[in-house]
Parts: sequence; C-alpha cells; structure tokens
Amino acid sequence: MKFVIQRVLEASVSVDGQVTGSIGQGFLVLIGVGKNDTKENADALIKKMIGLRIFADENGKTNLSLADVNGSLLLVSQFTLYANCKKGNRPSFTESADPAAAEELYEYIIRECKKTVPIVEQGVFGADMKVALVNDGPFTILLES
Repeated sequence: MKFVIQRVLEASVSVDGQVTGSIGQGFLVLIGVGKNDTKENADALIKKMIGLRIFADENGKTNLSLADVNGSLLLVSQFTLYANCKKGNRPSFTESADPAAAEELYEYIIRECKKTVPIVEQGVFGADMKVALVNDGPFTILLES
C-alpha cells in the first residue's frame, strides 16, 4: 500500500465537472493499493499518517500534527502509484490490487479515518477525476507498507 501525502492549504477533486470532495488546510492523500495489501497494512499507514507532525508551529518548526491544526483529509484512490516502468515505455500495473479488493480497502481507509479526523472528503473510486490543490511548502511524504 502506498500513501502519497501532500500538505495542502486547500484541495478538491471533481468528476464530470462536479466537486466530490473539497478541503481547506490538511492532507491530500493519493492511495494506491497493491495486490497483497490488507487491513493491517492500511491501519499501520493510517496511524502513521494521522500522527505525522509536518505542520509548522509558532517557531516555524514542523512540529504539529493534523489534529493540532484542525486539518482535514481528502482521500483519492490512485492505482497508478503501482506503475512499473522498468521495461519499455508503457507502464505495467500487475502489482496493483484488482479493482474489487482495492475499492474495499479504499472504503475501509475512509471509514477508519473518519473515526479520528472530523472532516474526511473523498474522490470516486475508479472514476476519471480532476484534482486541484495548493501544495503548502511544497511538502510531500510517501508512506509505504
């Protein structure tokens, strides 16, 4: 499992011109599910993500967590995080989970995040989405299980 976490001032995702999720300050998280991933993998990454202290405190040090700044989450599924480009120019996605398993884990991640984060928005699994963001920093973290 892979989480690409971008610290944002704001972010949104839309499908067919309709906004499906929008947040202010917080994390835009692109989520890739691999074929061997489990709920335990998701739990570990969720715990690490929520605890990340990557927001600036009053001294400008990255010392504050999502909860400390009342931040929100925008969770977007992205199977292309498992693209393998080692051979040729056309990516292979054989390490991605099949769509049914990936969607089940994606929905699980959303439910689990909602237990601790007051505002959790999301994209639409499998849809052609347009993602807009104002990256704060930029500050981007990759978490992998």
